[in-house]
Amino acid sequence: MTVRLSHIWRHPIKSHGREALERVAVTAGKTLPWDRHWAVAHDMAKTDGSEWAPCANFSRGAKAPALMAINAQLDEAKSSITLTHPDRPDLTFQPDQDSAAFLDWVRPLMPEDRAQSARILSVADRGMTDTPFPSISLGNLASLRALSAAMGQEIDPRRFRANLWVDGMDAWSEFELVGKDIRIGDVTFHVEERIERCLATTANPDTGKRDADTLTALETGWNHRDFGVYLTAKSSGQLATGDALEILS
Repeated sequence: MTVRLSHIWRHPIKSHGREALERVAVTAGKTLPWDRHWAVAHDMAKTDGSEWAPCANFSRGAKAPALMAINAQLDEAKSSITLTHPDRPDLTFQPDQDSAAFLDWVRPLMPEDRAQSARILSVADRGMTDTPFPSISLGNLASLRALSAAMGQEIDPRRFRANLWVDGMDAWSEFELVGKDIRIGDVTFHVEERIERCLATTANPDTGKRDADTLTALETGWNHRDFGVYLTAKSSGQLATGDALEILS
């Protein structure tokens, strides 16, 4: 069975919404265009926004599950984003200019006992991924189906915030790709490492409520908390849903 790219997702503001794409241009050595382009530093953050910083500096779904129900639509020409959430009015704003409007909008979604969102930042030419290297994440739909079966409930792929989802592989065989090169569409990737998951995956992407103990299910069934793998782009090119995945080495 041919392994194919089923979904492409980007997350313009780290942990604050996702957007589905049909195709995307990838640049060697870069994150997916506009993915995690902005991040929301909280009031205890130890970063000035001049360089990449670890996720502990930012408001995120692991600490504020309601954030997981945000959807985003990016207008690239205007550098503006429309955010939607079941418990908030729609908001269209420019992150580089209208941070006050965003902070007012997101405040009711943040737990009162957590560090509060304080400012939006971005790093030139670098998405604020969870890795210190510019990563693109890949998930395997067969592994998702295996996890859903073990839990007795359908687990939505949006919980895992992966950029790329493929189908046609055996469950968990994505871990066997670590250290190898693969090609999807026109782009060659190196598979860097497995992704260890956090509490963000326990939140329902439609409601923002924690309703699935994904971490315990992974530990009980497979003795780890890993789901998906991180890639780095070795070449530039186009990706589109339906493209085949080829293992090169």
